[in-house]
Amino acid sequence: MEGLIPYLNFDGNTAEALAFYEKALEGNVVFKQTFGDSPMGSKMPDSHKDRIMHATFQAGPFSFMASDGPPGYEMKIGNNISLSLHFSDLDKIDRVYKALSEGGKAIMPMQETYWAKRFGMLIDKYGITWMFNMDK
Repeated sequence: MEGLIPYLNFDGNTAEALAFYEKALEGNVVFKQTFGDSPMGSKMPDSHKDRIMHATFQAGPFSFMASDGPPGYEMKIGNNISLSLHFSDLDKIDRVYKALSEGGKAIMPMQETYWAKRFGMLIDKYGITWMFNMDK
């Protein structure tokens, strides 16, 4: 594994939250993409086109990622933060995903996406949401 990054989920106010964190934490948004600007933007309902699909925030050595959540996602206290693991080894990402999914629930099976060689999400048997990413 190359790193563990918190992933924060918001209910339509990610842009507002990021502006707040830029001031409070003296950092910057280094990447931001809306659902409408993504390759699947034409399939998004109008209500989500301007919402943040993914953003990366950086303040010195500290970083986190953030999103408004996809259509149908019900944000509530307890599911509004995930831990995102980043990998550079294909076998290792698959092994760790399989190990953490034991007794848990897959949210998104491990697969290739337009941004990642491998991406998957699960909730482990203790209720912790994990994201797995291996960049292309």
